[in-house]
Parts: sequence; C-alpha cells; structure tokens
Amino acid sequence: MPENLGCVLVAVDGSEESMNALNWALDNVKLRPDGSLVIIHVQSPPSIAVGLNPGSIPFGGPSDVEVPAFTAAIEAHQRRITDAIITHAMKICADKNAEVKTQILIGDPKEKICEAVEELHADLLVMGCRSFGPIKRMFLGSKLEVQ
Repeated sequence: MPENLGCVLVAVDGSEESMNALNWALDNVKLRPDGSLVIIHVQSPPSIAVGLNPGSIPFGGPSDVEVPAFTAAIEAHQRRITDAIITHAMKICADKNAEVKTQILIGDPKEKICEAVEELHADLLVMGCRSFGPIKRMFLGSKLEVQ
C-alpha cells in the first residue's frame, strides 16, 4: 500500500467509480504527519453554456442574442451539481473521520487534473475507472490520457 505520502489527490466526478476511488484512498493511503489528501472536482467551463441559445424569441424577436438568464441558469445548475458532488465526498470522509481539503476547478478535466497534480506536487493521483472494454474504448476513448 502507498505509504509516507505528502500529497494525495482524489478526483471525483459524482460517479460511483470516483466515490469508490475516494473510499479506497481513505482506507489504503498512509500520509506523512504533514501530508494532505485533496479532493478535486472539475466543473465544465461556463463558456460551453454561454454559446448556447434557447432558440429564437417568438414573434419576430432577435435570434442571435445571448440570453443572460439562460446562461445564469446553466451556471447555477452547474454549481448545484458541484456542491452535491463535494457534499457527498465530504460525507464519505466524515464517516471515516478523515480530514481533507477540497478544490473545485473549472475547465477540461484532463488538463485541469494534470495541472493540479503538478501545482500541488502530488505524490499520488487516485481516480475511478469506467472499465470500458477494448471495443468501447476504441470508439469512446479514455476519459483521461496520461501526459
């Protein structure tokens, strides 16, 4: 089992697999006395939502105008999802009397997770796996590529 680690990152996305990975880390990883376990969640960038338009306004209104209320609603929904994921992860940690830090990042998960590993000088990254077979993996790809 991994022992004497200074910083361990656990990436969670709300899936059962990521929460299982968090449980595994809490049960198996041994940190130094000054070490820390950091839970990270990467939220989709708001820019994805900003370009969306709910459709043209009926009765001759402009069709190329961004609707601020629509954008704000999507961002608020993303925040609620993120809050629920972090709350669930923190409950798992509380049940095991584990002290953890959390980070919420915004952007492409593949890039942001790798950046977090580098910035925090993590000794270990723990994340769940969707267990795609070779055929599914060929068509759907891997969620995170090693850089």
